[in-house]
Amino acid sequence: MTLLSRLLSLRPAVRHPVRVRRNVPIPAADGVRLMATHYYPAGVQTPPLVLMRTPYGRGRLVDALPRLLAERGYQVLCQSLRGTAGSQGRFDGFVIDPADADGTLTWLRSQPWFGGVLATWGASYLGYAQWELAARQIPEWKIAVIQDAPSAFAGGFMYPGGAFALGNALGWVQLVDTMFRSDNSMLRQLLAVFGASRRLHRAVLTLPLTDADRALTGHRVSWYQEWLTNPPGSESGQEYWARMDQRGNTERMPPIVYLQGGWYDFFLPGMIEDHARLLAAGRSVRLLIGPWSHGKGLNTRAALRDALTALDAALAGRQAPTGVRVFITGAKQWRDLPGWPPAHRPTPWHLHPGGGLSREQAAPGAPPSHYRYDPTDPTPTVGGTIVGFSAGPADNRAIEARSDVLTFTTAPLTSDVEVIGPVRVRLYARASLPHVDYTARLCAVDPRGRSVNLCDGIIRLPAPGTGQEKTEGVRTVDITLWPVAHRFARGHRIRLQVAGGAHPRYGRNPGTGRPLAAERELRASDNEILHDPDHPSAIWLPVSSAFSQAS
Repeated sequence: MTLLSRLLSLRPAVRHPVRVRRNVPIPAADGVRLMATHYYPAGVQTPPLVLMRTPYGRGRLVDALPRLLAERGYQVLCQSLRGTAGSQGRFDGFVIDPADADGTLTWLRSQPWFGGVLATWGASYLGYAQWELAARQIPEWKIAVIQDAPSAFAGGFMYPGGAFALGNALGWVQLVDTMFRSDNSMLRQLLAVFGASRRLHRAVLTLPLTDADRALTGHRVSWYQEWLTNPPGSESGQEYWARMDQRGNTERMPPIVYLQGGWYDFFLPGMIEDHARLLAAGRSVRLLIGPWSHGKGLNTRAALRDALTALDAALAGRQAPTGVRVFITGAKQWRDLPGWPPAHRPTPWHLHPGGGLSREQAAPGAPPSHYRYDPTDPTPTVGGTIVGFSAGPADNRAIEARSDVLTFTTAPLTSDVEVIGPVRVRLYARASLPHVDYTARLCAVDPRGRSVNLCDGIIRLPAPGTGQEKTEGVRTVDITLWPVAHRFARGHRIRLQVAGGAHPRYGRNPGTGRPLAAERELRASDNEILHDPDHPSAIWLPVSSAFSQAS
């Protein structure tokens, strides 16, 4: 039995000896040679095939999942995308050459060991590659198992709320550059970890941002430059990001799609949108959301067991699991839901002067709250939806002690409050500059005062469709936060953070309104958050129908 099967107690019903063929050449449709590794169960004739397409290498340290699947009676073809791990051609960030899939499918259909039953599996880029695969009709395709990957990248990953996701962009650049320069040697990658954090910290503070990739890696990275110089709202950006938008492929996805994400994954909002889009297209869909950040649910027992159940059922012609299953943080329990979002009451908690948060509005004449955002000393962030090992829940007290972070907190709750669904914030704000960011973060505060982040969001102003209403300089600012499933226990408190940035998760707003790539000037802004009855700033939480509201 494979090590992964033993560690996660996933004993197969029948255990097959696994055979491996390495460095299998596959011609892309344009003649470029792609390399793959073929795993198969000994003695099984034309078993179903699981296809994985990856830019992250095919070394023996990535054998664990393919071997586990082969042990269960499936073939696995793990293929390196062009320009990676021995495959010819040029790697181009999130732009996948269609010739890769076209040639692979033609080659696959000519192999005597392919029995005409296909599944796909993979997380992150491997999940995104499955969305690209659906640019063509594939009658053999029975199920797609997609973990931590949406069909489109521009808004959710690279420019959430219109702000450039600098830390995540450079974090991924560093990851990929390290793999490429190490020739996928795990030893070299481990050695590169030393000093990686220092280099990334230096890079995210580099001005202008067009030099940040060189500060990080020592050379220019073409796709980073394209991300930076093609914001989605620009004419060039619309054309550029359309090349990575696979939402139009929904109608060609297989009949069964399994989606798995995490509450602290930067891709989660896009995956929830994909879930709704797939259901509308008539697909049988399973959505599982766990208490993880990006990639951390992949090898947990709960996640892998659920995905394998779906794969086994689909490839055996049985009904695969559907519906939504989520982990309720705070309660530490899994729950099955009929759909997303479940029945709930969007319930406002209003901001008060002095840092209060309550179901009641503030009194007439309540004075605004103030802070100053200085991009030369950008407001930092901890944990959350970031690339790296420090993602996820974190103690926010050091951040909340800063003068450029406002906090609004309830009294200790008199009963449990459970929230499951979308979260939004509306601020009535006034700033000394027209070009500013507003960030909002929902936290849970325990009786000892420890404040732990649950979800957050950002908006960059001015932005299309928001922040444009002005009366006496006051803007109406709507911020969409990540979705949430959390139970605030009796005696705990609900907290909202408001600030002008969250660096380096989001690149600092220089305050000038000029294009980010070449900007060197940084301007500070003075900000007011109004919360009187005429300006009822609030956070709306999706209170579960079974739970009472608390003030």
